Amino acid sequence: MKAPAASRARPSVLADPSDPTGRTDLKDLRVVRVTANRVDAALAAPIDEVGALLLATPEDQWFDRKSSRIAPKDLAVPLVAFANAEGGTIVVGLHGGKVEGLRDAAKKLNDFRQAPIDFTSPPVRARFSQINCRNDGGHLDVLLVVRVDPSERVHELVNGECYLRIGDESQKLGFQARQELEFDKGQAQYDGMPAPGVAVNDLDGAQLQVYREKTGATRTFERLLEARSLLARDGRVTNAGYLLFGAHPQDIFPQAYIRILRFFTVERGTGSRLGLDDSSDIRVEGSIPQSIQRASDIIEEFVPRRRVLGDEGTFVGRAIVPRDAWLEGLVNAVIHRSYSLGGDHIRVEIYPNRIEIESPGRFPGLADPSRPLDISRFARNPRIARVCADLRIAQELGEGIKRMFEEMRRVGLTDPLYKQSAGSVRLVLAALPRLDPRLISRLPTRSQDVLDLLRASETPLGTGEVAERLIMSRPAVASRLRALEKEGLVRWSGKSNKDPRAVWLLRE
Repeated sequence: MKAPAASRARPSVLADPSDPTGRTDLKDLRVVRVTANRVDAALAAPIDEVGALLLATPEDQWFDRKSSRIAPKDLAVPLVAFANAEGGTIVVGLHGGKVEGLRDAAKKLNDFRQAPIDFTSPPVRARFSQINCRNDGGHLDVLLVVRVDPSERVHELVNGECYLRIGDESQKLGFQARQELEFDKGQAQYDGMPAPGVAVNDLDGAQLQVYREKTGATRTFERLLEARSLLARDGRVTNAGYLLFGAHPQDIFPQAYIRILRFFTVERGTGSRLGLDDSSDIRVEGSIPQSIQRASDIIEEFVPRRRVLGDEGTFVGRAIVPRDAWLEGLVNAVIHRSYSLGGDHIRVEIYPNRIEIESPGRFPGLADPSRPLDISRFARNPRIARVCADLRIAQELGEGIKRMFEEMRRVGLTDPLYKQSAGSVRLVLAALPRLDPRLISRLPTRSQDVLDLLRASETPLGTGEVAERLIMSRPAVASRLRALEKEGLVRWSGKSNKDPRAVWLLRE
């Protein structure tokens, strides 16, 4: 494979803060819909400002506020929810827009500290500390700060109830969702294992400094990494920590790179018919934030553009797929891929009529690839997801997917399509127009999904193959295919009504 040309070299998104180019943030990625995590900055503020800043910080996937009046057994709910998700921080002593404090609740402080042992099973791993503040009465007071680590196991309350943090809520899981979480936990904590032979001093100090500034933290790098569960109990850096802040993580994780390929033809082809542009097979390495930035620059250069009539009445070049759509797909692939699968990497394939992004690892059990808009919150790499959110290069799983759908629909293109194989997930962003709303109203529900699948497939598909990929019944798929055939959008090809090799083709 060819290395990126020198002209394509871009400054690191986590460059030295003294860099005169000012390229130390991630504004170029334009995925900034997640509010930066302000908890650390608030906790490091002067005593008179701590309470107000924490009250002004939105509750989210990683932060929750609780009243000093909460019962210790009720504190166990967010403890379990955070541990089952990506970890997070709970601050006790704030409620209803007021700083209550805990100075008159010394006994309760001890009860709160006992909550993981008394009310969660197995006990949630949490770290407690107190921070000085000034309460609403103007008196010197304290708040209780609880930092919860993401866990390798599923936790529950002592009464058997199980919770998962989703957005700003601790949602109770039913039996099936609990079972899926049990399965996912068995394969989802690779990012929390110690990276072999890596200590804090082996990380890139310039990248860590930029991250510290992004989070508003003021303490040592060790304390910052510890707060994000990027250090193992023995002080070694986790796999997530090295992937995020290593100068060249590929020395330990050779598969952790992005390969970008541009094709001249709409089909990949093989051998002498391979449609690959000889100068456009590029391997992007570096830390996760750096590789996302560099890959996005190259993809933007490679994406085909069509001349269209713009809003101002002049012809302009427009990318076949909106930038925000493929960028969300790229970010999701990097953050949520399976880094434990050796020998595989992320591939971005750019064709004249579509972009495909494939990443190692299947969807977690809580996610149904046939219904991506209904995906529940669950991150395979919770530590990586948390840091990328701090750096404003990621959104919540599900939110990023919704944004892709919004962007594709905004420009009148078909919905993103996910294909899941035994060991990977492929996202297809096709530059194909959506059906007219009046036509959709005449067709059975999910007819657009059936048509999109046929459009995205490299080969014709039979009725059973469509049913299997969309997880629909064969009769339901058959009725939709007949409806599409009646509208002149597809045609059936076979030797007889019972031909097992019969397939459906798109009409030109």
